[in-house]
Amino acid sequence: MLFNSIDFAIFLPIVLIIYWTMAGRGKQAQNLILLCSSLFFYACWDWRFLSLLIFSTLLDFYSAIKISQATTRTYKKWWLILSITINLGILGVFKYYNFFVISFSEALSGLGLHINFWTLNILLPLGISFYTFHGLSYIIDIYKDKILPEKNIICYSLFVCFFPLLVAGPIERATHLLPQLNKPRRFSYSGAVDGLRQILWGLFKKLVIADKCGYYADIIFNNSPSLSGSTLLLGAIFFSIQIYSDFAGYSDIALGTARLFGIDLLRNFANPYFSRDMAEFWRRWHISLSTWFRDYLYIPLGGSKGGTLFKIRNTLIIFIVSGFWHGANWTFIFWGLLNGLYIIPLILSKKNRNNLDIVAQGKLLPSLKELFSMMITFFLAVFGLVIFRAENLSHAFHFISTIFSSSLFTLPTIRSGVLFLLLGIFIIVEWLGREQQYALAALGLRWPATLRWAAYYSIVLAIIYFAVAEKKFLYFQF
Repeated sequence: MLFNSIDFAIFLPIVLIIYWTMAGRGKQAQNLILLCSSLFFYACWDWRFLSLLIFSTLLDFYSAIKISQATTRTYKKWWLILSITINLGILGVFKYYNFFVISFSEALSGLGLHINFWTLNILLPLGISFYTFHGLSYIIDIYKDKILPEKNIICYSLFVCFFPLLVAGPIERATHLLPQLNKPRRFSYSGAVDGLRQILWGLFKKLVIADKCGYYADIIFNNSPSLSGSTLLLGAIFFSIQIYSDFAGYSDIALGTARLFGIDLLRNFANPYFSRDMAEFWRRWHISLSTWFRDYLYIPLGGSKGGTLFKIRNTLIIFIVSGFWHGANWTFIFWGLLNGLYIIPLILSKKNRNNLDIVAQGKLLPSLKELFSMMITFFLAVFGLVIFRAENLSHAFHFISTIFSSSLFTLPTIRSGVLFLLLGIFIIVEWLGREQQYALAALGLRWPATLRWAAYYSIVLAIIYFAVAEKKFLYFQF
């Protein structure tokens, strides 16, 4: 069931009506309704993987209690290792087994040994990377005595399975979400209106910007050997805007939907393409994943406490692992490594934490220096995303080398005035709303009601006119 489907447009109002009708019966009733709705939502994708989700949830729920009850450090660690091993084992089999087997077979072939290994012909369970990381963060926090284990199975199951975040995040923390689930929610008209605005902007990002850019990006990437460098550069830019608008659009819909139920989820994007360096970019892109790796991998490795080489080593590790998290392909690993290399000059010059504020805060326009820094950062991200999007490393290197050929100075063969107009409007709205939680959060609130509603209806009409029916979100494959 896609957020941009008719099914979801029917599903959501029904769940909302039942949920708020039962609000007077307390948090247990609210949580049970949301949990049943979430399991149904997931089952609509593929009911066969519902048992895997339930198993992972019960495993972490039980392991957390055993860790808390353990009387010795060794016993606590045993349960921690057991939970982590099983969770990562399941993720590894479904997501990475074929990659390792094929890579090992190719390595042996290079040595003259030809062995046919058995590979798995199975689907990747939807959302497995996300709900696995939900459970791992919870177990690790219990082990470190940061939180107490949740004793209510319905409440904990909802923490893992809450349908707005189940399929593609954000990756929630127990410290943030569980306290909200452990108290009854009261309907807030202003909160609901705010949620609807965020859903509207998320749908615009996905259905108008992402899908439109994706249409041209697919044409260009699929026909790259026969196209000019200027056209390939345009395709790389289109894909960069597509993947941001697609995933950030999903996050906006997820956060807005959760707000309709009186629940606040973690922000996942903060205008990363307005960043002034790559360190700032990664503080603003897929925030819940970046902070997860910071807290559960980077800091345990020693973080920034050691010398320069120590910091560089830890940085490269988390970026390579982050790349591998996205998929079982050498392109993702190389993309992660490249982004780690982008950060090294900032670490060496001790400028990796220079840009912690919002660009041009309180101003209408950026300075020339800020504009130049944003453009450099954007194109660094674009070239990294060429590798992310490419079929393999050979395709990526040929794509980039063609961009830097003499054909870069020719006119692109693909032109779309309507798309460029839409992109211009999109960038302006995102820029004007960059100091808010999402672009429409405060934009137009002081306008006359007629003008404000005209803007909302214009967005709705654009969605209806440009929408491609029920096209999947990119991050569902991760």
